[in-house]
Amino acid sequence: MANPFEETEAEYLALVNEEGQYSLWPTFVKVPDGWSIALEKNDRATCLEYINEHWTDMRPKSLVDAMR
Repeated sequence: MANPFEETEAEYLALVNEEGQYSLWPTFVKVPDGWSIALEKNDRATCLEYINEHWTDMRPKSLVDAMR
């Protein structure tokens, strides 16, 4: 079985959690608790582009807030 996160023809979501971390997520898998949809169903390339544009700081939000 192929890795569902690498299927170029599949549909994906871009997810985000409370820490501002993003994830590429196959649409056929339930969104895990603690994550919300940042970009609705789309192709893999579009979701990855969205994640790259919006996740510019890899540090968790709690760490960024603590450093202020």
